[in-house]
Order: sequence, then C-alpha cells, then structure tokens
Amino acid sequence: MALLVNAVSPEVGGVLVRGEKGTAKSTAVRALARLLPRIEVVSGCPYSCDPAAPNPECPAGPHESGAPTEIRPVRIVELPVGASTDRLAGTLDIEKALSQGRKAFEPGLLAAAHRGILYVDEVNLLSDHLVDLLLDVAAMGVNHVEREGVSVRHPSRFILVGTMNPEEGELRPQLLDRFGITVEVSGSPDPADRVEVVRRRLRYEAAPEEFYREWSNADADVASSVEVARRRLPGVGLDEDILFGISTLCAELGVDGLRGDLVTAKTARVLAAWDARDEVVLDDVKRAALLALSHRRRRGPFEQPGIDPEEIENAISKDGPDPPDDPEGGAPPPGESQNGGERPPGKRGPEPSEARVGTGERSHSASEPFEPVRLEAPEKGRGGPLGRRSRIMGEAGLPVGDRENGENPGDVALAATVRAAAPHQKARGREGQGLEVRPRDLRQNVREGREGNLILFLVDASGSMAARKRMSAVKGAVLSLLNDAYQRRDKVAMVSFRGEGAKILLPPTSSVELAASRLEDLPTGGRTPLAAGIEKAAEVLKRERLRDRERRPLLVLLTDGRATAGPDPTAMAVRLRSIGATSFVVDTEEGYIRLGMADELAGAMGARCLRLEELRADTLVDLIERRRVA
Repeated sequence: MALLVNAVSPEVGGVLVRGEKGTAKSTAVRALARLLPRIEVVSGCPYSCDPAAPNPECPAGPHESGAPTEIRPVRIVELPVGASTDRLAGTLDIEKALSQGRKAFEPGLLAAAHRGILYVDEVNLLSDHLVDLLLDVAAMGVNHVEREGVSVRHPSRFILVGTMNPEEGELRPQLLDRFGITVEVSGSPDPADRVEVVRRRLRYEAAPEEFYREWSNADADVASSVEVARRRLPGVGLDEDILFGISTLCAELGVDGLRGDLVTAKTARVLAAWDARDEVVLDDVKRAALLALSHRRRRGPFEQPGIDPEEIENAISKDGPDPPDDPEGGAPPPGESQNGGERPPGKRGPEPSEARVGTGERSHSASEPFEPVRLEAPEKGRGGPLGRRSRIMGEAGLPVGDRENGENPGDVALAATVRAAAPHQKARGREGQGLEVRPRDLRQNVREGREGNLILFLVDASGSMAARKRMSAVKGAVLSLLNDAYQRRDKVAMVSFRGEGAKILLPPTSSVELAASRLEDLPTGGRTPLAAGIEKAAEVLKRERLRDRERRPLLVLLTDGRATAGPDPTAMAVRLRSIGATSFVVDTEEGYIRLGMADELAGAMGARCLRLEELRADTLVDLIERRRVA
C-alpha cells in the first residue's frame, strides 16, 4: 500500500521498503510503473518537459508552443550503488566536444528521473557523496551542475523509492527523513503462502507473456483505483480536530521537525481518497502514522526504526479534542501491513535474564555501557586526524582532480583530457571541428574516498565469564565500542568461542543495531577453546582483507586468557599477529590474585592489554595514537 500511496500522490515524498533478503522488495517497486498513469512530454526532450507547463530554462529548449508531444509510461530510473557523480548529475558531453569541438551538457540520471521514479536498490550502501547530492536535489527539485566549464540548471522532481536490508546497515538520518513513508516486509511463515509464491514464480519463468495476460485484469483494476483516487484527492477534507490530533501524535512520539506532521496529513488524505471518502477520519491518521512516523521518531543508537500501534492509540487520545470517528469502520486497504509485524523498538527476543531451558546456558543482560570509546586503527592512506574516518586516494570515491599518468590511465578523466588536448589543435594541423587527442593528453581521475575500520569483536563466552556478572560488564564495554562504530559508520563483526569451538555470530556488517542484538542474546557456558576463537577471527580478517583492502582491520579480544579446551593459543596468537591487524586484549580477569594470562596472550599477538575496568572514553584512542607516533 505504501507504493500505491505514492502512486496516488507523489507529494507524499517517496517510500523506503525495508526487509530481509529475498522478500521481493525490488520486484514490487519495478511493478509500480505498470500502475501509474501515462504522462505527456515534449517529444525528444531528455528532461521530460510538460507541454502544459514548459520550462523556459530547459537546456534542450526553449520549446515552442505547439511543439510535437508524446504520451509515454512513467519512467523508473535506477540509480546503481556504484554510480559516479557524473552519471547521476550529468557532465560534459565528450562526444560533441570531440566531434564538434564545442561544450555541451550530457544529462544524467536526475534528468531522466524528472516526473518519474528514482529507484535506489540497497540505498543504505549508497556512497556518501551521492547521498549528499541526492538530498540537495530532492529538497530543491532542481539539479544545478557547475563543472568543466558547463553551467546547467534543470528541474528534477521525482518519487524517491529505496529498498534496503537492515542487516547490511542503517541509513543516515538525513536521508532516512527524506523518504515520506516507510514499510517493513518479511517472508511469510505460512507454508501455504510460500508454496503459492514459488508456484507463481515458476509459472512466470516458464511462460512470461501468458503470466502477464493472466494478471492483466488485476493490474488494470489497481491502475483504475489509482486514477479514481487521484481524481478524488483534491476534494478530501482535513478538519481542525484531525490536524490537532496529528500534531499531538507527533509531539507525543518525539518526532523531530514538522515533516512528520505534514507527511502524516498528506498520507491520511490519500488513504481517505483510496477508501472513496471525502473526509479524513481518525483511522486514516492511525494508518498514516504507521507509515510516516516509524522512521522519524527519536531513537537510541542501537534501536531499529519502528512504532507500536498501541503507542499511536495512546498518544493520539492523550490530549486535545476527540477527532471524529470513522463512520465506515475504516478497514485497512487490501495488502496493507500494520508496520510489517515489527516489534516495538528495544524489544529483541527473550528477556536477557531468562535461562535457556534444557541447555544449561544462560544469557546475561548488558550492564550500563561505559562512556563512548573511540577505536581507530593506524592510518593506511594519507589520512586526517585520529578519531574520524580518514580520507584516502584510491580507485573509488568522488573525483577531486586529475593527473598525468602516462599512455594508459585506467580511469580516464575525459573532460580534463579534452582540456589538455584543445590548445594544441592548431599546432597539430587540425583546422575543422573535432579534436586530435594524443597519449600525452590523457589524464587520470584522482578520487577521494573514506577509509573506514572493520572492528572484529572476539568474545569469550565460556562458563568462567558467567561468574560475578563478568559477561554483563563485557557486554557493557562492547556496547560502548559499538556506539563509536555507529557514529562513524564502521563495519563490525563478532565471533564468540565456548564449549568445543568458535562460531561467527555476525559476519562483517554496517548494522551495529544487529550487532547489539546478537550481543544481548549471547549465552555463556562450557569450556574455553581460546585457540579456536583466535583461529576463527584470523579467518574472518583474512577473508575481509581480500574483499576490501582499503578497510583497516581492528581486533578486540575480550577474555581472561585461561584456555581450558583445545591447543595452546600462543601459536595461533603469533599467526594472528602476522596478519597485521591492530589488536587489543581486554582482560576480564578479576580479584586480587591475577594469573596474567591475558597479558601473555597480548604479547604473543603484538597487542596492548587493558583491564576491563580501564576501558573508558579515549583510552584506546590514546593508546593507538602513541603507537602511531612510535
């Protein structure tokens, strides 16, 4: 229903579809184009100018009155995660520069998306510089390009649609707020539903055209409903009591700014129009709030976006006059999910203090997190100051300049190459249009990216950690480190060891929320296979180094150093040292008499050893800074 709300009224501001992998998020978005009314555009205009309201500043214009037009479907323009700034915003048209010797603008994806849909799959993985550009254009409705001697300004108003898997990391709050509404999707646990999904997919793969014909009437019915709701929407009323209820709701839920109030009001009007009513009722507001406010309310660093329908009921009836009741019962539109069944924020599985029946294992809740601690590995690139993600020069990132690079540059800076060749055309006997480019003219892009950390937590979950609430203190320490990773968008991973072996609790991910959840549910019990834990950590670090050489590995081992199962961990610690990861051992041993095994292990790893109680703000930062200087 969230997609249909935007189909009825693009002014709602787009939709973010969140959910686990394999739940047809992208399929649903791409199917939206078949339900949208066709639009009239000026023929041949790459900016999709509306002939009823032509843009006098159109780079392809001006368009004369009576210019030929065409009616076509609304475009869904996909923005790849790895797209360049040039591809998104547009750039110098190199073909015309070379063939005609003149500067011209080549429109980008923002031009193609005007009056259509801009779709970003895995939007949470989008590069920061693309996010910044997207935010500016989405807010202003205009794309302004000023580069390579080209100055262009063109409208770019679109429905922003994104899909993401929260396990791969959350969105920046600034971008999250730009999506008008959000919806959660999840796979059905009902075998009958799953069988039907598989049956339809197999039928589609076997005969796509026949499948389309089978569902064409259903598509036409939904498209007709969209058109009817569009025509009804201007006449839908929103009285003062309802507006007061919306503002009360947003204030009670701690929604920052006024965008939440505005989007809730717009969405409620669309839902009323969809239900063939001319007045917004209370039930419309409740359903709209589930879509418009779940991602806008204030939340802690490790809380997933979400909202409880009961919270909406309580907040909307707490103060102010009673809004009118729904005279028609207000059943939710077909296909709408009440927040996708998401649990209220902060509730993650069983209560931490509950014993796990029949396993002999116990799960311990975290003590209060320590003050936020900053982690930073020694800088590999030409980095900035410690305590922030450092800038590096590499093959990815935003172009910040160009340089000469012999006769075979791998990443050609086309505009710079043209500029280098242009002054020599007369000397090379070039009299007509076009350019003669020689190897010495070739220029290579210099790109600037951000170098981040991979923080791998290696946690001792053996029975000895259950004594004296030691595991609770360990969880509190890890939460403080996760808080820093959350702020700096580092990747995190988690490995635990207990019993007879070690396992990866969490593969490398940008979702510190998921890491906090796995940590909260971590049980303790059994012997201490320390060597197995170190070996598993080494495997993770090696694999990630092959996958992403620019990300700096940082290992934090939390243990008392007492190995009671498996081989001697010293040899494995020496092998881990050869990987070159920055390592810290946090000694969880307590009491007046200490065996110092964690110190010995740290020496073999080439790591610094800290006592758990010493893990306070800036401690690790200071230690790493001193190591860099040394």
